[in-house]
Amino acid sequence: MNFQQLRSIREAARRGYNLTEVANVLFTSQPGVSRQIRELEEELGVEIFERNGKRLTGLTDPGKGILQIIERLLLEAENLRQASQEYAGEKSGTLAVATTHTQARYVLPRVVQSFRTAFPDVRIALQQSSPEHIAEWVISGKADVGIATEGLSQFEELVSFPCYRWSHMIVVPEDHPLSGAHKVSLQELAAYPLITYDVGFTGRSHIDDAFREAGIATDIVLTAMDSDVIQQYVSLGMGVGIVASMAVETNLARGLRAVEAAHLFAPNVTRLAVRRGAYLRSYVYEFILQFAPELRRRDIETALNAGA
Repeated sequence: MNFQQLRSIREAARRGYNLTEVANVLFTSQPGVSRQIRELEEELGVEIFERNGKRLTGLTDPGKGILQIIERLLLEAENLRQASQEYAGEKSGTLAVATTHTQARYVLPRVVQSFRTAFPDVRIALQQSSPEHIAEWVISGKADVGIATEGLSQFEELVSFPCYRWSHMIVVPEDHPLSGAHKVSLQELAAYPLITYDVGFTGRSHIDDAFREAGIATDIVLTAMDSDVIQQYVSLGMGVGIVASMAVETNLARGLRAVEAAHLFAPNVTRLAVRRGAYLRSYVYEFILQFAPELRRRDIETALNAGA
């Protein structure tokens, strides 16, 4: 039994049993992956995968239990490597943070700047994607930390922590009828074409929920992942924007006006997630505590190891 065999099993399950993708991820050949899987099955005396001819189609019942053990073994192997670097006093490394554009653009700059001052030898890799991909990257070990508003609390493999609350705001041109409104209603807002985030991004679910619960139809003419893009199309007169408050607090486009919308939509909570059972280097804890000062390292450690 060796780690390459274990990685072949794990990646086959993760990649939908596509051995070509597994080979690319592990920098080997498809026949090599097949051999590693077969050799481990022969050593254990059980079939881990269901097959249709030579093609893998799923996990057998024993394979499901074995995969859980393999996941734990590979996680502990990574933990051992991280711990050895920590105990050896190494202060360098790479901190991989997976997050959305909104967090990377409007919230993280201050934290990253402060972190770099404290840990000048640690390289920061910001990876931007959807909440679903962010979760996948943290679970797979491609990212140390994931930060997003939606989705992170839904994965059992992750431990997530609430970090801060924020609300949405309405963005309109300065000469728009809503620009001087004191308290816009959902009905008034729905009278205009709307521009907001893609489904699954930046609190979009709370926007949809509010209109649906009120029984009000909307005309969402354009969606985007990027608050700057939404503001650009509002500037062109294509519709009324609904964006994250931090986007307009730090970067409201010229010629636009922000109007309160906290009374219209439920508040949003940005969460930070790490892989359950992972060993975190001291600089990872420091980054987390700078992003969410109300958290305590002891509580993070307890949550990470719960059920281990």
